[in-house]
Amino acid sequence: QVQLVESGGGLVQAGGSLRLSCAASGSTSRIDVMGWYRQAPGKQRELVALITNDGTTNYADSVKGRFTLSRDNAKNTHYLQMNSLEPEDTAVYYCNAKDLWRNRDWWGQGTQVTVSS
Repeated sequence: QVQLVESGGGLVQAGGSLRLSCAASGSTSRIDVMGWYRQAPGKQRELVALITNDGTTNYADSVKGRFTLSRDNAKNTHYLQMNSLEPEDTAVYYCNAKDLWRNRDWWGQGTQVTVSS
């Protein structure tokens, strides 16, 4: 099993910045990909950004150029730096880890990000 603990959400004004962190523990050797999804009220959960073990990243079009995903493999932690935040970024952000071989996903508990206009 893998446990994911998120931190860093909060309230920020439009144009501001936040950094989310996600620390993994447990069977971390099974993780191939880590990243973030988000879910706004009344909407489906959507991909924000993913990063592979070799550092390859993939971003949703809506956050490209504003969000940066990085990871510290020694700490089993990854970070989502969110700049130029917009009210449309308001959502609950969920940390995600994937075991591609076993087609398994693990999720964090979610952290609220609210961007005021």
